[in-house]
Amino acid sequence: MNIHRTTVSTHLLDRVSNWLQQAALNGETLETVVTGFCERLAASGLPLSRVHLSFSMLHPLYDALGFTWLRGQGVTVEGYRADPADEKPDRFLNSPYYYLLSNKLEHMRRQIDPSMRSEFPIFDELKEMGVTDYIAFVQSFGETSGQGMIGSWSTDAYGGFSDNVIEALLRIQNNLAVAAKMAVLGKLADNMLTTYLGANAGKRVLSGQTRRGDGETIRAALVMADMRQSTVLAEKEGRQVYIDTLNQFFDAIATPFSRNGGEILSFVGDGFLAVYPCGRHREPSQVAALAAMAAVRQAAAHMAELNAGRQKQDLPEVRYGIGLHVGNVMFGNVGLNDRLTFSAFGAAVNEVERLQGLTKKYTHPIVASQAFATYCGGDWVTLGQEKLRGVGQKVTVLLPGEDNMKLDDGAAIRNNAMETRSEAEQVMLLYRNSKKPQPRDPLWSKLLQ
Repeated sequence: MNIHRTTVSTHLLDRVSNWLQQAALNGETLETVVTGFCERLAASGLPLSRVHLSFSMLHPLYDALGFTWLRGQGVTVEGYRADPADEKPDRFLNSPYYYLLSNKLEHMRRQIDPSMRSEFPIFDELKEMGVTDYIAFVQSFGETSGQGMIGSWSTDAYGGFSDNVIEALLRIQNNLAVAAKMAVLGKLADNMLTTYLGANAGKRVLSGQTRRGDGETIRAALVMADMRQSTVLAEKEGRQVYIDTLNQFFDAIATPFSRNGGEILSFVGDGFLAVYPCGRHREPSQVAALAAMAAVRQAAAHMAELNAGRQKQDLPEVRYGIGLHVGNVMFGNVGLNDRLTFSAFGAAVNEVERLQGLTKKYTHPIVASQAFATYCGGDWVTLGQEKLRGVGQKVTVLLPGEDNMKLDDGAAIRNNAMETRSEAEQVMLLYRNSKKPQPRDPLWSKLLQ
């Protein structure tokens, strides 16, 4: 088979390298770096038809980010979720990446002949794309780093990659790794702040609100939720069962409140506080209250689904309480000079917490203040008037009516824990949980094919 001779312009490759350096200095996102790199590399004349790159990430919810570039189609992105389940699809055990890791190799090249039996399952897909040559590689971001890059280059050029193209790919690969490492570090900071503080609070901290006292007063629809009888569960069933049940509870009830303008600010024990920031006029307050109420309906549906599943397993029902309110809250940094938290606090937060506590008295899982019910609209049932501690006047407590709790089929959202995982995610999860071939660095256990 004759090799397709591609003339590689070192000047154009230098332009790609310069762009990578500038992207790193500018703090570009990982997606921008990967997309810009692949498009520029192809534009420089390298005969690439497919590029796959995965980067291990230090993130509580995801193990890696994967990018697949196809010529003329751009880049698709997937986040590969962490999961304690021991899932071991055979696909990964028979993948080029597993072969690389098992044999402690940095590169592996295979020319693909459509008439020959595929050495790896991925080659069947590449044959359909007309791929003639494939190079897989692994690259650490440092000997002690917990991050790294793993990927592959593919071409559909007649005869595959020529030696000068392979040389160019190996040379540019290091430059990509440097730019990607900078982007990963930036993503790491954003991931940590978003996961632990929430998206809005994380952005505020990254934008410079880092000193004690930094913040502002905002108006918001407030949601306080809590799991019932958690102390009894912890004492009766033990630590692990309690933690597992608490995570199931949060998966089911909290997910809707992080969408449609909502943000979970903090998890406190077996409960959480969510806010829907809004303007001070009636219309934005209505929008926030309606969004919060839509999330309440979805959360209630998730809890019903969770408890139905627990009933089949002869497990006790998980009960909960939700309080709803609208008011002004202070939003910012409080704490010690060297140990801060970014959260919402103030009278309205105290009021929604005490409203949530009234679900125990009225034996209804969801109650709201008159202010919330007025902005939300719909049907409400008055339960009574209560004197909340620290509040001068009595507060009218209401229960959402039947119509207010109806969940439209189109409005239902699936719990992330119940979604079907993609094959790509299954492959990534396998390597992390499989019997590992003792690679040089544990970061490879977080990477996907």
